Amino acid sequence: MKPTIYDVAKEAGVSISTVSKVLNNTGSIAEKTRKKVRDTMHQLDYQPSVVASVKKRIQTIGLLIPNIANPFMAEIARGIENHVKKFGFSLMICSTDNDLKNEIEYISILKQKYIDGIIIATGLKEDKAIKELLKADIPVALLSRDVSSLAVDAVLVDDFLGGYEATEYLISLGHKRIAMITEDIKFPTIGARFEGYKQALEKAGLPYDESLVSLNNTSLDEGKQSTRELLHLSVSPTAIFASTEFLAIGAIQGARELKVKVPQDLSIIGFDDTVLSTICDPPLTTIAQPIHEMSKKVVELLIQEIEDSKETKQRIVLSPKLVVRASTSHNKTNT
Repeated sequence: MKPTIYDVAKEAGVSISTVSKVLNNTGSIAEKTRKKVRDTMHQLDYQPSVVASVKKRIQTIGLLIPNIANPFMAEIARGIENHVKKFGFSLMICSTDNDLKNEIEYISILKQKYIDGIIIATGLKEDKAIKELLKADIPVALLSRDVSSLAVDAVLVDDFLGGYEATEYLISLGHKRIAMITEDIKFPTIGARFEGYKQALEKAGLPYDESLVSLNNTSLDEGKQSTRELLHLSVSPTAIFASTEFLAIGAIQGARELKVKVPQDLSIIGFDDTVLSTICDPPLTTIAQPIHEMSKKVVELLIQEIEDSKETKQRIVLSPKLVVRASTSHNKTNT
């Protein structure tokens, strides 16, 4: 197996970003360190990607995200920007509104700008745009988007596990009528959270009730409206699992407008764990996505693809974590 940029970094005792800067002759690196890295490349017979060496480099990576206004996506973008800077790259952010037409248009623009690589963090199932990038030999890495039919690097979170653990935790508090407020389940990440929710109910012997599932876009207003509708059911839920943090905070606001106390009368759990989870009232119990690790891993995979054009692609699946705060409590009713 031919050596990679990771092997060079390990053998030379430096970071991957240092090796990348030596390769691209960027950044402030001591001459002694440069020599050590070059000597290690020679010892390992390391050969950078032929495609990468002949391509016009602009030291810029593109990032496609569904909505920059979403706090989770904003934190992801910030994390990715911090990591690409360590490799001597800048970041160009494109917000697509989860619209295929916008995604294709942005990718076309990025291709015209001779972008060095692209991270795609949009939730669409359509893979036509990704195929076009691969055909054009543009390095690609996916974040929270799995296209198993294509040979492409991907960093994912186990969304099914997150949905399962959120629901399981509410069940452990004695809740039986558990609603779910969710984005459109056609998006694979959201669909997996929904399946986790259903499986946790099934394992606990609780019936799946379609009337307790509300489909929305991610916004505070949608979370509020869905919660008002759920609480007006003849037998209302005692707990809500929201598939995103925005929806969960909207749910808290919707409950408050109806004088329903959280968590005394209604438990609410979200998904993401950005800074909003800690400052909302009450602080939100949530399923935390490992934002720092997600950002770091996807950048490293893309940089390796830019420098090495490796044949074997990686699919990294990270585990979410339940973070208990003040928006959930034991069910005090008989329902």
